[in-house]
Amino acid sequence: MNMLFSKKIHFTVGCAALLLISLASSHLYTKSKTKQLAQQNQSFTQQENSALLPQISLISNQAADQLTSKFQNAFSSRQNLLAASAPYPVIDEFKKYKFNINGSQVVTPGKLPNSKVKLNQGDLLTVLVNTRKYFQDYASEDPDIMRTGVLATQGVTVTDVLKTLDFMIAVLKEDTANNRATRLQDSKFINTNFRVIKWSAYNPKSKQQKQLRITKYAVFTHPGSRKKTSTFNIPIYSLKDNSNNDKFYTRYTKQDVLSGIYEPGGREFGKVNTLAYLTRNGLEEAIMEGTILINFTDGYKAFFNVDRNNGIAYIRGLKATAQKRYWYFREVDAIKGYGYKIDAKISIKPGVTFAGDVLNIGLGKVIVIEHTQGGRKHLQMGVIADTGGAFLPNLYQLDFLAGIFKNKKEFGQNISQLPDYATAYFLVKK
Repeated sequence: MNMLFSKKIHFTVGCAALLLISLASSHLYTKSKTKQLAQQNQSFTQQENSALLPQISLISNQAADQLTSKFQNAFSSRQNLLAASAPYPVIDEFKKYKFNINGSQVVTPGKLPNSKVKLNQGDLLTVLVNTRKYFQDYASEDPDIMRTGVLATQGVTVTDVLKTLDFMIAVLKEDTANNRATRLQDSKFINTNFRVIKWSAYNPKSKQQKQLRITKYAVFTHPGSRKKTSTFNIPIYSLKDNSNNDKFYTRYTKQDVLSGIYEPGGREFGKVNTLAYLTRNGLEEAIMEGTILINFTDGYKAFFNVDRNNGIAYIRGLKATAQKRYWYFREVDAIKGYGYKIDAKISIKPGVTFAGDVLNIGLGKVIVIEHTQGGRKHLQMGVIADTGGAFLPNLYQLDFLAGIFKNKKEFGQNISQLPDYATAYFLVKK
């Protein structure tokens, strides 16, 4: 009996060592040796088996648990190591390959510093719920949101993203119901319950950049008119429903549109609907920010959001008036973020929303940015629930939705306390 016990101990240790050396060969070896031992055990009498079985079973179960644990840890570590070093193919907004990067150049394990996280509980809950609902309602129609992006190199899946959203929603609802500050503001709670993954900027044109550039966008209020006047002489248009079949609008640049092709006497008059007339500055801000709040001369006010563009890429660095990309708008009931069509766009809130690269980073990623101000570390949380042409591809920048403002001066005063660059972290539920 002692000899058999000793053999099994040696066999267990041998298997464990072999597992660490070669996962595949140890699996075959273990299977083979297990079969041999099973055949040997058949030679014992029923009485011997009855006496040995409790001890052997206990030893076998313990050994199996240890081997399984070592196997899983080794396999998981090897998977993560291989994934992190594997090349990730970055794509542009037309799904065309641009370049490869290693995951470890962009995302690595991290930890939040011990500081309070700034967020608005109600607004964050709204954006989380709306983003989660978008996955639920439109995953089949919009396959782009099923891309995990570069976080796949850290073993993160879309299921992990959804679990993160679900957990945060549950925490916020529970904390709000109990009339208390949410636990999501506690960095210790976050470090305990989430994988914290540091995002290092990758800018092919500025490889020394390590922190993310944090730009800011806003919704501006602008006066406008239903009719063309000497002051309000720049139209914004919406496409008619049949424009999905007739892509005529993809033939015209912004300059073509502003030349009057849709106005009375123009060669495409009647093919679009006129929503409002603005100043040129109003148009450019509406296109750049994606949403505008128009105060009409007749007292009516409404949000208008970009709907579809003419298919011409945004050129980074080119001034707004020279861009050839043109956007058609639609009246909406709130500030809108990401969505594959206007009726599906996510309703978003200022202060808790980031616009980013949804193809290479991923929709619904929860982000905490860290910056130092007045000698103290500040943390701010938001969700990637919006995007734009400037972010496809873009692994070194986020755009923070700052709020609704009357003018650029008010906007500038508001964002003066926000950082231009920050350390960024992804949060993924453990």
